[in-house]
Amino acid sequence: MTTTFHEGSVMSEMTTEILEQNIAKIVLVKLKGGKSLRGRLKGFDQHLNLVLEETEDTTNPESMKKLGLIIVRGDNVVLISPPPR
Repeated sequence: MTTTFHEGSVMSEMTTEILEQNIAKIVLVKLKGGKSLRGRLKGFDQHLNLVLEETEDTTNPESMKKLGLIIVRGDNVVLISPPPR
């Protein structure tokens, strides 16, 4: 299941539930501006700020960059894709 967010929307209970189920799992995150990240979801808040560890910038598959532990500001998040079930 892919969760998409709209600017100004309040995080729904379903979104919170999905993110809680995927703590410590690898998620794919698409950001405004076209950047793509892959990392282990360590935490999140009601603003959809994300803490990711073991993060990689996967925007360009030919030259992926290791970013390590990062915080992603929620208003930059366009999409979060949890791992397949």
